[in-house]
Amino acid sequence: MERDTTPGAEERDGRLRRSDHVNHTHRDVNGGWLRPTVFGAMDGLVSNLGLVTGVAGSSASSQTIVISGLAGLVAGAFSMAAGEYTSVASQRELVQAELEVERRELRRHPEDELKELAEVYQARGVEPELAMAVAQQLHEDPEKALETHAREELGVNPSDLPSPRVAAVSSFLSFSVGAVLPVLQYLLGATSLWYAVVLALAGLFACGAIVSRVTARQWWFSGLRQLALGAAAAAVTYGLGVAFGVAVG
Repeated sequence: MERDTTPGAEERDGRLRRSDHVNHTHRDVNGGWLRPTVFGAMDGLVSNLGLVTGVAGSSASSQTIVISGLAGLVAGAFSMAAGEYTSVASQRELVQAELEVERRELRRHPEDELKELAEVYQARGVEPELAMAVAQQLHEDPEKALETHAREELGVNPSDLPSPRVAAVSSFLSFSVGAVLPVLQYLLGATSLWYAVVLALAGLFACGAIVSRVTARQWWFSGLRQLALGAAAAAVTYGLGVAFGVAVG
């Protein structure tokens, strides 16, 4: 490919390169809303698929399978929501407690905290004079100083802490959506377990493919991996259901 040598070509190329860099965005490595939503749906799919296949393996009626599946959906959704709320709330409270400790240290020992921040930048290769100048400038604003120390020492952003309510609601809804798939065909009048298995495994493959957005894996690999795990869980619970059905019968 020939290089453009017309006047101003280099400047235009430079602007294009800068524009490409500015427009480049990274994937959400923390997962954001994607993690609790997708993994909640996966939990619903795997747990209720296992429950439905286990009950079906015991030669139970379609009515019993539907009741068991819906009971598993409700119980699992509330359990997921309660667990996610408690987990995120506890994490948030811990971070807030540590932030209060840091705020108190900034108020009582500002010089020590200033030197500590400057040393952090020095450890990253910044010249001592420049590191101290940057630290001093950040310490002029108490809230900015707290935010910077929190990022550097705790690895958190005080203004972007996770919400327990959002986590609980997203987990409840996503689990419910995933858990309803294994019983959906029974609710629509079908009686064959294979419809439930195929629909649930297709959902697991889709969830696995979506998870690849926050991982370095190929979408087909993540999808097949989740499908295989779900199929294994269904096979095991079906076998146990057959064994228990024979034993009880």
